[in-house]
Amino acid sequence: MRIRWTPAAAADLERISDYLKANYPHYLRPTMRKLYDGVQSLQKYPYRGRRGQEEGTNELLFPPLPYIVVYRVTHQAVEILRAYHGAQRR
Repeated sequence: MRIRWTPAAAADLERISDYLKANYPHYLRPTMRKLYDGVQSLQKYPYRGRRGQEEGTNELLFPPLPYIVVYRVTHQAVEILRAYHGAQRR
């Protein structure tokens, strides 16, 4: 199954990267790698996340990291909708 990032999700990921780069540069690479690998795993296991807060969505968690990726599974792709810090308001 194909992974498709929405512009909003790509912007979220860039904000996470920018924040880590500015505040915790030693966590940048491992955190971004864990997020990327988790999202890529949805190609084989698209329903591995929990049911999302909005109907028709799922959420992928990254323990012990505080990030949540919201996605939707369609017939053709897994659409990554947003990427949040767990303490962030949605």
